[in-house]
Amino acid sequence: MDSMEFNKVIAAVLVPGIAFFLFGSIGVNLVREEPLEKSAIQIATPQPAAPAAKQAEAALPAIAPLLAKADPAAGEAYAKKVCGICHTFTEGGKAIVGPNLYNVVGGPHAHMQGFDYSNALKSKTGPWTFAELNEWLHKPSAYAPGTRMGFAGIADDQERANVIDYLRTLSPNPEPLPNPAEAPAAAAPAAPGATAAAPAAPAEPPIGALLASADPAKGEADTKKVGCVACHTFNEGGKAGLGPNLYGVVGAPHGHMEGFNYSAALKSHEGPWTYDELNKWLTKPAAYAPGTKMTFAGVKDPKDRADIIAYLRSLAANPQQLPAE
Repeated sequence: MDSMEFNKVIAAVLVPGIAFFLFGSIGVNLVREEPLEKSAIQIATPQPAAPAAKQAEAALPAIAPLLAKADPAAGEAYAKKVCGICHTFTEGGKAIVGPNLYNVVGGPHAHMQGFDYSNALKSKTGPWTFAELNEWLHKPSAYAPGTRMGFAGIADDQERANVIDYLRTLSPNPEPLPNPAEAPAAAAPAAPGATAAAPAAPAEPPIGALLASADPAKGEADTKKVGCVACHTFNEGGKAGLGPNLYGVVGAPHGHMEGFNYSAALKSHEGPWTYDELNKWLTKPAAYAPGTKMTFAGVKDPKDRADIIAYLRSLAANPQQLPAE
């Protein structure tokens, strides 16, 4: 290959390379790459919603109807099992972690003299009413924010009422139970699709029908079983115990035993002890005579009540005539 041919080959290689370099330099100066402030393609992504404000807790049910069917014996069992770790319940009992609770119902919030209550509880003025106790026992930390009481509360409405009814008995003069008739009116009918309310309990048979088949011997046994004999005597001329002698009580006035110190609650009931009145009284004494000193919870089973009334009827020289069915 002569030199001319060699030079042509070299030129053929160099010229395209020089041209590529020159045009590349010109392109870089003409077109400047700048970073984008935001993406050219916007893809919407759902943002998490801000947490909704905490809804107010549902209002507690009225305490009066719950107290009307409360069982202080069940309340006592619960209180001693759960609350007895921190509280005493006897008159003059000492404080433990929490104050003694004797005579708390109707007393001021800081009712135990000398106990170091939290500022949260000291800020509460007025007495411990049934409604206040209902709120407190439902959730202490919500009723008195900052309280030192670590108890979570009693969620079950009837269980709470049982405890309050028991606390009510811890007094020489128990506070009268509130009138269930004064409770807030029932809510309007639920909208379509709403959960239906539980059906009402069936009505009890009239006492006349129950007495027609009652067993006085079983009633006598029941008075011993439920503890009536601890406070009452049943023989003619028997002395009073904590309660009056019950001989001849059926058909007699409410304050039938001469010389016995009946409560004002019972004295306010005029007329005789009819079968119907005795049935109401034995169902729940505290509801029949709010303020009564009798702490007996009552007899739930209507047939058991009829047996006891039939036994009381037999305690007379001339027993009262049975009512017509």
